[in-house]
Amino acid sequence: MVKPIRLAITGASGQSGYSLVFRVAAGGMLGPEQPVSLHLLELPENQDRLHALELELKDCAFPLLADLRIGTDPFEIFREADWIILLPAHPLHKGQTQFDLLRQNGPYFVEYGRAINKASPTARILVAANPTNTNCLIAKSHAQDVPAEHWFAMNRVRWMRATAMVAEKAGVPVSHVTGVTIWGNASPSAYIDLHNAHIDHRPVSEIITDRAWVREVLEPTIAHRSAEILDLCGHPPAGTIAQAVLGTIRSITTPTPFGRRICAAVVSDGSYGVPRGLIFGFPLYTEDGRSWSICQGLYLDSYALERIAANIAEIEHEAMIVSNLLGTV
Repeated sequence: MVKPIRLAITGASGQSGYSLVFRVAAGGMLGPEQPVSLHLLELPENQDRLHALELELKDCAFPLLADLRIGTDPFEIFREADWIILLPAHPLHKGQTQFDLLRQNGPYFVEYGRAINKASPTARILVAANPTNTNCLIAKSHAQDVPAEHWFAMNRVRWMRATAMVAEKAGVPVSHVTGVTIWGNASPSAYIDLHNAHIDHRPVSEIITDRAWVREVLEPTIAHRSAEILDLCGHPPAGTIAQAVLGTIRSITTPTPFGRRICAAVVSDGSYGVPRGLIFGFPLYTEDGRSWSICQGLYLDSYALERIAANIAEIEHEAMIVSNLLGTV
């Protein structure tokens, strides 16, 4: 019998969590043969919603759902988890900025980091609450017993949007687009790198020859897409976030196919001039689904280097704003 993988999810009854947990229980993250144990965390004021979610999950009779635990204590929910997915305690609302979210959610990541350090220091952690890089830094700074390589900050939403727009522009299925890279922060400033991307094994620049399209259409569209969705429906893109979480963890736990890359932010080792210890978006790969490496030797022109430098400055500025929340960095 296959041993269940234990997944802890914060903010589980929120819209992103709700969109995520049923797909995880159905095998959408770890595959149709892998049982899962779900540990779901919520704020005390959201316990009725969480209990309703528990009842629905039980009613679905998922064959892969080996165990279900709910609660409000991070230590109890994180205990013995293999993966911990940190969704926001409070989602983005109209008129809010990245810094509003930092002030609102940052203190929870202090608590999460301390709980992870005590309850499950061998877990791997995906931070999916914006701004993901800085929230990841906050939690990591309070979890010194957790290996640095176990921390991931999600930036796959931008990767998915960029891949979809490139495919649409080129008139090809999204599966034909490979190598799109998101460098830096999970913010509108993130650098979308198509220079190292391909369409059917040909450089994107050979297929999409309109140079202005990237800077005048692709980048601003992606930068404002979440705000556009928020304005239209009143809440963040929960389905997109759930799909990004599934895709991120699936790509980290599966050997990377030739010519493809994992899109996530990790603790920098100094590659590409990014200061060591910064949580930064890099192109990654894994050979065994357990350890990962940063793709080396990619060409970056002067514009790319400028954008990476701007992202370094932005992430360092965010870290300065929350310096009162940081433990040992």
